[in-house]
Amino acid sequence: MRKRISLLAAGALVALGPATAPAHAADPVFTLAGPAGIGLRPYPGQGGEPQKTSVKFRIVNDSAKTFDRQSTFTIDLSGLKGVADVQLAKDKGADCKLTAAAVTCKRWALWTGETTVVDLDLTAAKDSKVGATADLTLTGTAEGATFTSATTKVRVGGPDLVLDRAPLKAEQKPGDEQNLSIIFANEGTDPVNGVVLEMRTTHGIDLVEQYDNCSYSDDTPAGQPRTTGWTTVQCLLEGEYEPDAVYGVDGPLTLKAAPHAFIDGLTYAVYAAGDQPKSAKGGAPAAGDQAKAAKNRAPAAGHKLAAAKQAPKAAARSAQPAPDLDPWNNIREFDFTTRNTADLVATGVSLKGGVGETVTADFGFRNDGPAWVAHLRSGEDVARTDIVIPAGAKVTKVPAGCTGVNADGTHREQTLGAPRYFCSTGHVVGEKETFAYPFQLKIEKVVADARGSITVGAWTPEGTTGQRWDPNHANNKAAFVINAKGSGPAPTPTATTSATPAPTGSATPTATASPSTSATGTGVTANGGLASTGSSARTIALGGAVLLAVGGGLFLAFRRKAGGHA
Repeated sequence: MRKRISLLAAGALVALGPATAPAHAADPVFTLAGPAGIGLRPYPGQGGEPQKTSVKFRIVNDSAKTFDRQSTFTIDLSGLKGVADVQLAKDKGADCKLTAAAVTCKRWALWTGETTVVDLDLTAAKDSKVGATADLTLTGTAEGATFTSATTKVRVGGPDLVLDRAPLKAEQKPGDEQNLSIIFANEGTDPVNGVVLEMRTTHGIDLVEQYDNCSYSDDTPAGQPRTTGWTTVQCLLEGEYEPDAVYGVDGPLTLKAAPHAFIDGLTYAVYAAGDQPKSAKGGAPAAGDQAKAAKNRAPAAGHKLAAAKQAPKAAARSAQPAPDLDPWNNIREFDFTTRNTADLVATGVSLKGGVGETVTADFGFRNDGPAWVAHLRSGEDVARTDIVIPAGAKVTKVPAGCTGVNADGTHREQTLGAPRYFCSTGHVVGEKETFAYPFQLKIEKVVADARGSITVGAWTPEGTTGQRWDPNHANNKAAFVINAKGSGPAPTPTATTSATPAPTGSATPTATASPSTSATGTGVTANGGLASTGSSARTIALGGAVLLAVGGGLFLAFRRKAGGHA
């Protein structure tokens, strides 16, 4: 009887199983990616040696977790026979094997984000013909996953736009002008139908002329100061550009150093129409950009920029557009150094308060110009603000970009309650820019005429020193006083105090950045003089908003192969 009951129970469980089993989530879908097409230099290449062209295949895991099963990836090479030869690149990517028939790669896990599957080096086959094509298709398989394939079209031959380096002067002074001479050639096998000339300049360099077939844009990131972006000009040069021919842009392109120019850069490039960077493609300038163009550039008056052939030679025809054989020689870069100065002025602060009160104050400086300052390549901070806290006060809230240190400037574990603070600017300081770092302090003991300081300058292990480009080091330091003796200046009714202690946890930054249109700060003299609230019921909020440094986010995307180095 006992056995029979067991069998019945088992049967019931089997019957219930399908109805109660949890539903399985759909298999994840991963995207394989690679370039749409690549061009190979015809065999045997320049100098009699085959020239390699690299192609990178990637996988994109958009999910929030790692796929922890083995995946296998395959590229069928049969279609390349007679078109191209393949080798695994030195940094090939995953665990890959190459045979005459295929490339096979294995990965033991797929991390979130984008990773490389394999890098291949391709050269044109010995007996290949210009115009020969083949497809490279990457596929993937794994238990519990689906992959979308990626195909790259390989073609022997193609156009190759090569841009000459313009003869520019690296050293200049504000107001200097020089012509940007654009000379380029098509050193490939195929013609190009239409060329886009792109010129990108940093904040201190202006392009004087304006043309009807050019678009003008400012790509400053949303919410960031104008000085952090680039001005981009793209001009469509119509016509057919033949192989083995040299072309020169027919029309003036005048670069002018602005009054605030200092350390600036330029990139200029030529692309086959349609291949220009997507982030800056075409389109009319925005209303603000049009107004800026009308103000800073001569009217177009129906003028168009064009390119004229300088050395015509025989042209080879192609039925379809092909990728540029070497995109790296399409672009040039140049650095400018302008003889200029930037006067950093520390802003003084005076507070009043009783025991237990929490006061708020902005510490910082302003740039009286005339130059902006940007460390474009290194990304280093332009300046540091050194804040010494007066006796009797304890910092209870610290803004982003500021670090607590010991009185001698050495490292300290705790940020709150430090006797001294170092605050960084980021790598851009605009002309007429005001920096303010909002702190909260609790007055633990009333000390008459308690004095600290605010100093701005170049970084040193001990604090700061005057910048070599700052013409007046005397105003780099200003006083920070709590409960100053005497009546002092008139009160500034812009801030509040509270008898409730401020939070003791990490502070969330509340500052913003904006350019200042005045060379003077609220209640602060030109030599870093003192401002006072004049009341224990108020605190001061001096200066403008904090510049939120873009850091590595700004690229101002210079590569170190620049043409002229400042």
